[in-house]
Amino acid sequence: MNKAMPFPIGAEAVPVASPSTSLRELILSKDLTFLMEAHDGLSAAIAERAGFKGLWASGLSISSALGYRDANEASWTQVVDVVERMVDSTNVPILVDGDSGFGNFNNARLVARKLKQRGAAGICLEDKAFPKLNSFVGDRHPLADIYEFSGRLKAVRDTTGPAFVLVARTEALIAGYGLDVALDRAEAFANSGADAVLIHSRKSVADEILDFAKKWNNRLPVVIVPTKYYKTPVSAYREVGISTVIWANHALRAAIAGMRDICGRIRSEESVAGIEERVADLEELFRLIGYDELEQAEKQYLPKQTA
Repeated sequence: MNKAMPFPIGAEAVPVASPSTSLRELILSKDLTFLMEAHDGLSAAIAERAGFKGLWASGLSISSALGYRDANEASWTQVVDVVERMVDSTNVPILVDGDSGFGNFNNARLVARKLKQRGAAGICLEDKAFPKLNSFVGDRHPLADIYEFSGRLKAVRDTTGPAFVLVARTEALIAGYGLDVALDRAEAFANSGADAVLIHSRKSVADEILDFAKKWNNRLPVVIVPTKYYKTPVSAYREVGISTVIWANHALRAAIAGMRDICGRIRSEESVAGIEERVADLEELFRLIGYDELEQAEKQYLPKQTA
């Protein structure tokens, strides 16, 4: 049910778990958790209706949908505004990709505080220098100083309190530093207040991710993003105790492919007759954005028309 109408007309409000509590339960669950990418209110609603219990507000996808590169070109206030629309469109917790915190410790805590105020369940910060660059673009990925980044995490934890979920993402493998450096950084970040660690890789096989999980030995929950090593079966993640898998950009990429194909056909055929069966009907769109709830509200709150 859309948060524009959080409970049925005329019903009593029922206490529900906070978004942060729900996200924490997912990450700490003994079952492998899956978070689906979303980048606006509509994609968030679609992912929730598909059955996902939590969402990933992707920095890449939000930036791209806004027309920016994933290189801190979108401001943190723009990201916060998008996340607020995602929160209003769903009833599942949202973990926000906070990049590297949009600056130093002060920027990071400002972003986290605003996200908490707007209803996000948690933030993920990566140990890159600002401005960051998408992990799959180019070969220059300088890391932040380990002590400075630890300070960013502590500032976020002190600002948001213990409930708000804080995920520390190390890009040590992306930057080519290897497993030992990744483990050292993860340990430092765990000691700085992180609730989970995200280990990232750009390789097409998951070997270094699985090795990390084995050596980490469940010090904190491990979160992964298998964008490049997508052929790895999820059973391999379960075997090494990985907590959470993020499908990080697939809704956006599906939308791009769909819009590209449909726009091409309409342009070439100069008609929409041939594509009508391949697109969602208007009734589905209206359901996703809550027109049915608006109709219920109108019956209760608008005066009845008289002759």
